[in-house]
Amino acid sequence: MIGYSITPQEERIEVLQSLMPEVFDEGKIDWEKLKATLGENINFSNERYVLNWAGKSDAFRAMQQPSSATLVPCREESVDFDNTQNIFIEGENMEVLKVLQKSYFGKIKMIYIDPPYNTGNDSFIYPDKFAETKEEYMRRVGDKDEEGYMNRDGIFRKNSKENGQYHSNWLSMMMPRLYLAKSLLREDGAIFVSIDDNEVHNLRLLMNEIFGEENFVAQVIWEQGRKSMAAQVAVNHEYCLIYCKNKIENIAFDRIHSNRNWQVRKQGLEQIYQAYESLKLQHGDDCEKIEHGLKKFFAGLSDDNPAKAHNHYRRVDPFLGIYHPDNISQGTGLGGRFDIIHPITNKPCKVPTGGWRFAESKLPDLLANHRIVFGKDETTVPCLKRYLKETEYEVYPSVFYKDGRGASKRIESLLNGKYFDYPKDEDIIKTFISLVTSYPSAEDIILDFFAGSGTTAHAVMQLNKEDGGNRKYICVQLPELCSEKSEAYNAGYRTIAEISKERIRRAGVKIQADMEAEQTGQLAFENEMHVNKPDFGFKVFKIADSNFKQWREIKGSNKEEWKQQLFDFLDPLAENATVDNMVYELLLKNGRDLNSTIEHKAGYYTVNGGELILMLESAIQETVDAVLSEHPQKVIALDRLFEGNDQLKTNTVLQMRDGGVEFKTI
Repeated sequence: MIGYSITPQEERIEVLQSLMPEVFDEGKIDWEKLKATLGENINFSNERYVLNWAGKSDAFRAMQQPSSATLVPCREESVDFDNTQNIFIEGENMEVLKVLQKSYFGKIKMIYIDPPYNTGNDSFIYPDKFAETKEEYMRRVGDKDEEGYMNRDGIFRKNSKENGQYHSNWLSMMMPRLYLAKSLLREDGAIFVSIDDNEVHNLRLLMNEIFGEENFVAQVIWEQGRKSMAAQVAVNHEYCLIYCKNKIENIAFDRIHSNRNWQVRKQGLEQIYQAYESLKLQHGDDCEKIEHGLKKFFAGLSDDNPAKAHNHYRRVDPFLGIYHPDNISQGTGLGGRFDIIHPITNKPCKVPTGGWRFAESKLPDLLANHRIVFGKDETTVPCLKRYLKETEYEVYPSVFYKDGRGASKRIESLLNGKYFDYPKDEDIIKTFISLVTSYPSAEDIILDFFAGSGTTAHAVMQLNKEDGGNRKYICVQLPELCSEKSEAYNAGYRTIAEISKERIRRAGVKIQADMEAEQTGQLAFENEMHVNKPDFGFKVFKIADSNFKQWREIKGSNKEEWKQQLFDFLDPLAENATVDNMVYELLLKNGRDLNSTIEHKAGYYTVNGGELILMLESAIQETVDAVLSEHPQKVIALDRLFEGNDQLKTNTVLQMRDGGVEFKTI
């Protein structure tokens, strides 16, 4: 570095690192490795194959700390709150994942995340102060400025490459979140994680540890276009690591439900079908003229047109349309050898060298369904028909190309401003979602807890519109402050979460408008056939402190302090508690999800038609008696309601324990 003189010690370390890079770990000398490299007889401590880093044990402890936080509804920022089943949560994602554990354990079909790539310029939350208490951590991630926005300086830590624990900090951030995420996945669920070269090696090892190497599906490579600033090699790709919760269960589920999961529809098919329908209008059932027209159609396509890849599909018949004659021979040479009679000459056709690829018992069905293509006479080996309609899908490739600039341009147009530098492509995420969720069973929940620009929500809505599915999303985004120098800030957005919500609102409006435009001119009954109308709304929730007072750990034996805390708990409600917020907190802590049906009645709330009942202070004695007689085991009431009501007191108890709420029926 110009203008900077290194010390003799640093100079020697640089020389040593150039000679023996293998003895360095995150820029520090590993003395055991150095001794072993120099030939000393040494036994490495705890020698085994394992991913380890500085702070791993502490990261486990941070993950296992229970959360006393809750989620409060924010109706004014939502879209169609009372009817939608989509959810957007503002808050620190590790705390949110903890809050969701009881209600969404084993219910999420797919998780997609685009976490910080640890490029050296990232700032993200990681538990770098392991000595701090839970309360100190919550204050840190809850720091707000004078206007009530999250304070970036209070929650983020810059993880520069000069940091001595550069990789360790990133792993400490990722590990607890991935563990919590895994517990939310269904047994047939899958997780997709985008990453680049900075941490792909560590992420692969980390996910092997958490999800199991046996549940690894693929490391997909997305080629995005060339970058011209590289000094040596132009890096023009990134990765997506895919793991199943249970790979065997995932495959079994697909087979049982006849799902076409892990396959994608081939590109360019619509062009071929349109050309075919146009030729049919011109030539009716004249297959020869239609085939001639298809040949001309394919010849006129450019080499980079995706339809060109299917130019062998140029034969047609009156039964299932476009097909190509496929090989009928058994490649192993062990195929059957029996007579297939030519329909014109009535002589046995020539048997291929490898024998027929199907058993003789299947021949009658193949002939009856016109699946065999015969030559002009028996001297030509027949072929099998492969119809285009039956071969529209293929297994997803591990490498694909899509220009990375398209997504930036589309979101810039949608929001009328450039607010994100590298937003994820909604078409790519839509494809990922389609790999593991198939219509008509697509009523699955998709989770993204690094929501960023809201791409996952956009992709879910778009895919539902295209195939009639009813997928729901849960997106989690920290209300990270926008830079005061940014275009987003000048446009009135104060946090990334605000931009994300606005993107989802506008995307929903646009998709709905596109859908209505496509349906213009269709008959009314055709429109009514779309049973699942896409859900373009979303409920907004924000992470907040509990509505109930939390028991404080008092150090020492200060009797007055203990006495005061006991008096404080005569009323268990926190100062800012509201009934609406309290309902949702009790709902979550009792294992009901955020889309539960909540009804407000005179003196109480019911959840899901009576699964849970929250008795209010305003309830009159007659109402209390009636509800208790009908639902004696499902009522939750606050301590201050017990006074003078022995029946209520003997049915339900609400207690504070370990920073949470515990329900007991006695």
